[in-house]
Amino acid sequence: MSEEVRYYEAVGRRKRAVARVRLYPGDGQVVINDKELQEYFGRSQDRLDVLAPLKLTNNDGTFNLSVLVKGGGVTGQAQAIRHGVARALLLSDGTLRAALRRAGHLTRDPREKERKKPGLKRARKAPQYTKR
Repeated sequence: MSEEVRYYEAVGRRKRAVARVRLYPGDGQVVINDKELQEYFGRSQDRLDVLAPLKLTNNDGTFNLSVLVKGGGVTGQAQAIRHGVARALLLSDGTLRAALRRAGHLTRDPREKERKKPGLKRARKAPQYTKR
């Protein structure tokens, strides 16, 4: 009888970025779109964002992360991954809900870019009015 590998899968979103996160028991290795964490995210703040839920719950060396992320910009992707990691951790251990909720990791940030309207330069910026 083969031993079943247990993992927890969740989806995280932020702006236009969508991250599919898999959490495996392991030694803390993070792979994002087939690249290492350091290679994928150049900014240290983005790397900290990804690992924040694991550090908060003292699980930073106990799980391996496998992530597929699409859409959005670099920071939006990092925050989408953070959201997905928090949701996957919640599936692994329900007692972490209060800590993750308090830190704001379980709340999906609803802010998105507003669409551009016709006749305007951006979503709300109108061309300068000229009297003559």
